Amino acid sequence: MTETWISEIYTVPVEKGYRTRGLDVDRNGVLWTALAGSSHFASFDRSACTVFGGPEARDGRQCDAGWSFYKAPGPNFRNTDIGTDFHYYNWVDQFNTLGLGENIPIANGSSSDSLLALDPETGEWTILRVPYPQGFHSRGLDGRIDDPDAGWKGRGVYATYGADAAWHVEGGPVEPGNLVKFQIRPDPLAH
Repeated sequence: MTETWISEIYTVPVEKGYRTRGLDVDRNGVLWTALAGSSHFASFDRSACTVFGGPEARDGRQCDAGWSFYKAPGPNFRNTDIGTDFHYYNWVDQFNTLGLGENIPIANGSSSDSLLALDPETGEWTILRVPYPQGFHSRGLDGRIDDPDAGWKGRGVYATYGADAAWHVEGGPVEPGNLVKFQIRPDPLAH
């Protein structure tokens, strides 16, 4: 049996951001990727493109207009505009699992002991931090709704940090890594 296929390539404009890590899609079809090298979140909206293949697509730069960039919060390397946070992975909260809304992209702030949630409509960041001395060199995340009728108690986002990086945290080389559950209460006194 002979099959044919077609592929498309879209390259991140390197002058705006670089080194993609992870990919997820929101419910509107917009792709989200964390940029580990430049400490950005980038979105790609294919509906902004007019050229999808052919000779103009050979270097992947036929649709720079489809890309949007969001600089992650935090410090920069000295004498540069390059952020110091390394984003290992990302995930899009399509179903308001965390309580920040639907279609909220979240990046692992692997160098900042945090998860970084972006509201794409406002450009505002919510930083979910694991406090010292626990430490949190995050590598992966996903969400889960156990009981949709239980409000914030029935849902949460889980993130890991693995043994390959856990020696950076309290406990040193014997630290096995952990799974951390994040939940956002509607107010500080909510039970």
